[in-house]
Amino acid sequence: MHIPQIMILAASYSIQLHAIDYAIIAIFFVVVVGIGIWASRSAGESSAEFFLGGRGMPWWLLGISMVACTFSADTPNLVTGMVRESGVSKNWAWWAFLITGMVTVFIYAKLWRRSNVMTDLEFYELRYGGKPASFLRGFRSIYLGIFFNVLIMASVTLAIIKYGSLMFGLEKWECVLYGSLGVVIYATLGGLKGCIWADFFQYGIAMFGAVYAAVVALGEAAKTAAERAVEAGTIATDQATEFARNYSMADLLHEANVSGKIKIFPDFSDSAQWVPLLFIPVAVQWWSVWYPGAEPGGGGYIAQRMLAAKDEKNAIGATLLFNFAHYALRPWPWIIVALASLVCFPELTDIQSAFPHVNESVIAQDIAYPAMISKLKPGFLGIVIASIIAAYMSTIGTHLNWGSSYVVNDFYKRFVKPSATEKDLVQKGRISTVLLMVLAGSLSLVLTSATEAFNILLLSGAGSGAIYLLRWFWWRINAWSEIFAMVVSALFAFALVLIVDDSATTWGPIDGFTGKLLISVAATTVAWLVGTFVTKPESNATLRSFFRRCHPGGPGWAKVVAEARSDGDMIDEKIHGQAWEMPVQLLCVFLGCVAIYCSLFTIGGIVYGNLVQAWVLGGGALLSTFILFKLFSRLRTE
Repeated sequence: MHIPQIMILAASYSIQLHAIDYAIIAIFFVVVVGIGIWASRSAGESSAEFFLGGRGMPWWLLGISMVACTFSADTPNLVTGMVRESGVSKNWAWWAFLITGMVTVFIYAKLWRRSNVMTDLEFYELRYGGKPASFLRGFRSIYLGIFFNVLIMASVTLAIIKYGSLMFGLEKWECVLYGSLGVVIYATLGGLKGCIWADFFQYGIAMFGAVYAAVVALGEAAKTAAERAVEAGTIATDQATEFARNYSMADLLHEANVSGKIKIFPDFSDSAQWVPLLFIPVAVQWWSVWYPGAEPGGGGYIAQRMLAAKDEKNAIGATLLFNFAHYALRPWPWIIVALASLVCFPELTDIQSAFPHVNESVIAQDIAYPAMISKLKPGFLGIVIASIIAAYMSTIGTHLNWGSSYVVNDFYKRFVKPSATEKDLVQKGRISTVLLMVLAGSLSLVLTSATEAFNILLLSGAGSGAIYLLRWFWWRINAWSEIFAMVVSALFAFALVLIVDDSATTWGPIDGFTGKLLISVAATTVAWLVGTFVTKPESNATLRSFFRRCHPGGPGWAKVVAEARSDGDMIDEKIHGQAWEMPVQLLCVFLGCVAIYCSLFTIGGIVYGNLVQAWVLGGGALLSTFILFKLFSRLRTE
């Protein structure tokens, strides 16, 4: 009954789905739901199966799942908005997090797998002891699993609302219902295994859709450029078709609205550009700020997938594949669409004129991406719409299972019903999965902008990142270190965002938000260091138990190891006499960053037609990758 209505609405806005488009979207839904049904056969066996896929997942599947999760429906919109506002160099705001990713790959991935916990929150009661550790685990299970997680999912769902509103004139509730129905089914039935296999299927569709959208966007820019050339009298009307046919990427890059946006690096002559955009992320942000998907030392759904790996090698391989695909492969199709949109829709008023039915409250630079893909032809329109739904489902599916694992394993099982059976835990996992989606969908209906809330959440993790890096390698860090960091960073976050004006934290090249970030990092760092030394260290039993299981090694544990050995407790038996691998690991981190950045800019050189750059950087990527794998083979894994 509803399909004809959609077709009528779409037709009135010059966007119409044909039978082939509906067939493609229907097949997509059948496949992902089928994956959930298939995975449900094993997912219901135990909580380890439901939340970790039985701890037997291969690296290639986990790596694709990680990158599919971060390929959200709102990510192309975000990149488009960045490029339209500040140019390609604005992407350093997230490109800089590659350092975080490489540190996780070569230092922390095997430690997480070795810990053998169910969730990264369970780690608190492995590394720390007593009531402070229990408090951390319980509080963060609700804060992260429900509050934080629901806000993220609602924000992602808001992107789907923008697509549905612009392209089909759908009501908000319709967008939420159609977008979430399939993912709730397979995430509820199949658990993590269902999400991961659905991610694998969906990522291929999402990447194909992104690349094809870039090709079409270039063609649309060519048509618009031809029309304007005719209007300007530079070419005759009968030459427009030939002009558009010969239009190339080089022509797009020379367009007046585009040429000033294509620089890969910020302007180094302007400290107001490169300091907050490049220097601060590389020098401070990557190690100091906790945020899902880019946690210092790994965490959240990234840790969940490392814990689901067959062994340590598969955990390392998964995170390496994720970082390569996330940073090197994905950005350029979105960037091309963003640049093309500057020709088709130079100003926001052009988008508003082309789509008068769209509410002004959702008109922003990021809506240029759905505006561009609305120009696709039948068949391919269905594929790209399916790819957007796939991107949305990958992210939501992961967040549903991840949040549910916190609610069930770290709150219900730990504090409400420790004697719960495996069947009961799986049942509660499925119920919480559905409820989390209901909460997120409901919030998305009233959400217009998540900027202020996300600024609070980002700042609330500022300064705590150093703890997540050091807690594996320094025995003196205790549960109170994390509590002090959590409380102080939260207080500063609310105060700085809600009370302090940006102008008060703007100093020279440092913009207001970056200034607030630096204040929060400094205050939180001082707080947790003071908290560490004014409180008692963890008990010897807790420290020795942690070292015996994870054996991180290094001088930060020398005191604990020496005291244990003097008591006849050989907690370092597995690694005794072996050299500490940290120097080699840090070299691998450096080479991994070089290889991926070179790969990213090799593709950029090809896109920009700079073949010399592509050859040189491509050679650098190959050489650094060769040396990297030589060194990697020397690292010990279990």
